[in-house]
Amino acid sequence: MALPPQLKPIQHHIRTAQEHEKRDPVVAYYCRLFAVQSGMKLDSKSPECRKFLVRLMDQLEAMKKEMSDNDSITQDVVGNAHIENYALKLFMYADNEDRAGHFHKNMIKSFFTASLLLDVLSVFGELSEENVQQRKYARWKATYIHQCLKNGETPQSGPMALEQLDEAAAGEDDEPGFSRGGSFSGPPLDPNPAPIGFNPAPDSSNINSIHVQPGAHAPANTPADLHPPPEAAKPVPTPRTATNLAPSSPDPQPGGFQLTPEDFTQAQKYCKYAGSALQYEDVNTAVQNLQKALRLLTTGRE
Repeated sequence: MALPPQLKPIQHHIRTAQEHEKRDPVVAYYCRLFAVQSGMKLDSKSPECRKFLVRLMDQLEAMKKEMSDNDSITQDVVGNAHIENYALKLFMYADNEDRAGHFHKNMIKSFFTASLLLDVLSVFGELSEENVQQRKYARWKATYIHQCLKNGETPQSGPMALEQLDEAAAGEDDEPGFSRGGSFSGPPLDPNPAPIGFNPAPDSSNINSIHVQPGAHAPANTPADLHPPPEAAKPVPTPRTATNLAPSSPDPQPGGFQLTPEDFTQAQKYCKYAGSALQYEDVNTAVQNLQKALRLLTTGRE
């Protein structure tokens, strides 16, 4: 069924869902959920839009039943972490390629897909400022690099100034180099990419095998300093619904202080950062975050 013109803003999310149908059904599910929620806001009254959105809802319902035993579907906390982790790994790959001066279609596509998945995180609640800046940076980078290659120019690798990013933000709704039909007008795709690379729709089974230097995806001067140390290595996000897990009425601690729900959430963050750092064998970052969590829980202060 053709996408109604009124729903054009969700076309890339729908295509990302199609690309991940078999590679990562969880990504496909949440991309469709985002498309439905966004589409309802765009136009839920015209017959063609209602028909299209109802079809998407039917697909979602079928997927939900099929994956009824998948925690990423049944638990928002797990689903949020799955999508953000996937988005950040795409971002990390593209950013490392960019810093190394390796400009090609796969890295452009990875930047743009990461920005789309950061859009999708809004189904779990309001995006963090960090996610907003990452999304803007990734989408702008994809557009900038594509335009440079299209014009025969050599892109500037690495982080860009914030003012440059803001100037280009107006065009971030368009996918760089991709026509409505899905064809790419930029440089040709290598049919046999290097082992560390991603195809335009990366195979989720290979994502966890990619070794990225901790913090390498965080350019020193990227907008809002996206991942300040020592938290730079976190590929797993802190779910925004994690406050629901904190005790509503915490008991006073031996030192006479009382931990707040926010304190518990922050301690959870540090523990998650530590676990993520260990995935990259970054012992120093892991120890630093565990020490922060311990200090917060035992003194009530960071």
